[in-house]
Amino acid sequence: MTTLPAVLIVDDEIRSQESLRRTLEEEFEVFTASGAGDAATILEQEFIHVILCDQRMPGVSGVEFLKTVREQWPDIVRIIISGYTETEDIIAGINNAGIYQYITKPWRPESLLLNVRAAAQLFRLQQENQQASLEMRTSEPALRKRVQAKREKLRNFYDFVRLVRAADSPLNRVCETARRIAPYDISILISGESGTGKELLAHAIHYGSSRADKTFVIENCGALADTLLESELFGHKRGAFTGAYENRVGLFEQADGGTIFLDEVSETTPAFQVKLLRVLQEGEIRPLGSSRTRSVDVRVIAATNRDLEEEVRKGRFREDLYYRLTTFTLHMLPLRNRPVDIAPLSAHLLEEAMTALDKRCQGFTPEALEALQTYHWPGNVRELRNEIVRMLALSDHPELGAELLSSRVLQAAGEDQQEALAILSTGEGPLKERMEELEKRLLKETLLRHRWNKSAVARELGLSRVGLRGKLVRYGMEK
Repeated sequence: MTTLPAVLIVDDEIRSQESLRRTLEEEFEVFTASGAGDAATILEQEFIHVILCDQRMPGVSGVEFLKTVREQWPDIVRIIISGYTETEDIIAGINNAGIYQYITKPWRPESLLLNVRAAAQLFRLQQENQQASLEMRTSEPALRKRVQAKREKLRNFYDFVRLVRAADSPLNRVCETARRIAPYDISILISGESGTGKELLAHAIHYGSSRADKTFVIENCGALADTLLESELFGHKRGAFTGAYENRVGLFEQADGGTIFLDEVSETTPAFQVKLLRVLQEGEIRPLGSSRTRSVDVRVIAATNRDLEEEVRKGRFREDLYYRLTTFTLHMLPLRNRPVDIAPLSAHLLEEAMTALDKRCQGFTPEALEALQTYHWPGNVRELRNEIVRMLALSDHPELGAELLSSRVLQAAGEDQQEALAILSTGEGPLKERMEELEKRLLKETLLRHRWNKSAVARELGLSRVGLRGKLVRYGMEK
């Protein structure tokens, strides 16, 4: 059984606490506390990976509490959430309390989820690095081999085959191109909608390169203000700003010799883009508050869900930076453009869900798989994963049936949704033909929801079994 990463939410507002829980509970084991005292009790009893703490709490602020956490549980990744303009207090806490991320209210669920995923990954990497460093300090050849084996395992885990797809997938060409350019130290821009697997592709490129034995770090550029992002990427000197009580090594320096993945690079401001351009041109960084530069050897892989050429035309993204980032461009296709991948992806995600939930099943019914392949998945692989986790959690049968699907997926089952709506709304064709199309669609959805139990379908639609059977024969839907 694989244990889910554990997240502790500390917030005295119950509604906010529950909103955070609902956003995270599908991917994390979530604990909640209404104050510092309750949180400390949980920390003493549970193995927590990430803390989400509200800044404004009675008795003690979030930054003050996280400072205590840093002293007693230094490995826990700490995130502060605030809806107030306490910028100086928060920036001070970045070092004083070792805060990993600052999230402002109102937060977006998808952005919050992305930040917590990154924090959980950071916790895991910290644990692995600590273990690897401990083992590397010994001169015993057997332990050195174990470290090398771990690195090889990571390389295999993030191989291009990790991007699950069908044998004839449109994604094959992208993966083959990425595999061919991975060994060369050139900047790469990965474009595509959210949830299409851009980060997985970046991992695969890193572990397919000569830098595979070095560090791979990730930063979501859209989640931080300029000053905080500059501190995260380039580091800062003690005294650079209020609360900078010690030097901080930035991610570019941490990734020296390795790779940095800049997600949502299109969300950076023009002012910050100038600083990022200097790093790419000169191979040098200058920490905040320092008058000296430092040379770094880092490969940059950037990602965006926007059309960067259009952003350049509109003056929102620097043209010179665009050309620096796009030595080579790869585009991750949305799931709706590669429906052939849905079956193998669903099987793979179901295996992951069964491991995470410690619950087994035999797979999908044909009707459920057909419905999954029909839906357009605007949220791409991330939405598909959540749907499958939901189905497995609700299932009481050996197979996952279509009745477990969300209503939005069921409504698209059996036929193209846009085509069906067009037939009904254009006003073309006889009324009878258009009403029959609606009736057929309603019948299919209801049958899927009731696992083809005709008695249940007849009761819901107010039909006799004979009447229902006549309609199924008429529409060629008799199973």
